[in-house]
Amino acid sequence: MAIRFTKMHGLGNDFMVIEARHGDPLPDTSTWRKLSDRHTGVGFDQALVVLPPHQSYSVASYKIFNADGGEVEQCGNGARCVAEWLRLSARLSDQAVQMGFSLDSPGGRIEVRFGEPGMVSVSMGTPHFLTEGNTTLSVANRDVTFTEVSMGNPHIVLRVDEVDVAPVATLGALLESHPRFPSRTNVGFLQVIDRAHARLRIFERGVGETLACGTGACAAMAVGRRSGWFGDDVDVRLPGGSLQISWRGENSVLWMTGPAAVAYRGQVDFLRGA
Repeated sequence: MAIRFTKMHGLGNDFMVIEARHGDPLPDTSTWRKLSDRHTGVGFDQALVVLPPHQSYSVASYKIFNADGGEVEQCGNGARCVAEWLRLSARLSDQAVQMGFSLDSPGGRIEVRFGEPGMVSVSMGTPHFLTEGNTTLSVANRDVTFTEVSMGNPHIVLRVDEVDVAPVATLGALLESHPRFPSRTNVGFLQVIDRAHARLRIFERGVGETLACGTGACAAMAVGRRSGWFGDDVDVRLPGGSLQISWRGENSVLWMTGPAAVAYRGQVDFLRGA
């Protein structure tokens, strides 16, 4: 079976975007893994499958698959890329482009607004803190303290002094698959610069370290603002570039702004389970 795709990225967090209808056959877990391989496949952090909307107020829905083939709940950079894909594919009315529109994400409704060319703002919902305070675990003979928060998908955020030397690959992998997290978790290493600036590296669940993670940046903002480290607006610098995150605090919706870009378009043949 041949599928046409668009390769997109948000700050280097890259995606294979395809369009389907409800009920269409999709690659199975093994095939997603093969397609995600950067040497023998298309290569991506996540695959995004754009589908017709579930709700009358939305223009489209979509599914998200990690590089390991697992289906997940949310992806902030992916939401921006889906929105930009819809715009570039002429699937949006002029009113939607100018005034904004809604998407059905696996994690819930997302509002979208376009800014300057290539820049997209998306509402990421209200952060849900999974514990009242910090949690400390003993991992690899060291105590690790973090805050658990959901942005529609699970995150933990660790504050570090220097993100450049943080043990993202090793400690991130151990925490991602720790028994405390039966569905695994995303792990953020946060360096606070000042009340309006931060640096962040993310070990993504089912992927590993990525150049950027939108929900990870949102989780970092939520933890930082709740802890008194940040104001209402923060520039979060990731290895791939910066995201602007705005949150007015408890019970308000968090917004993320950043780029979405097309790398190339192509076609690939796949056999389910091959």
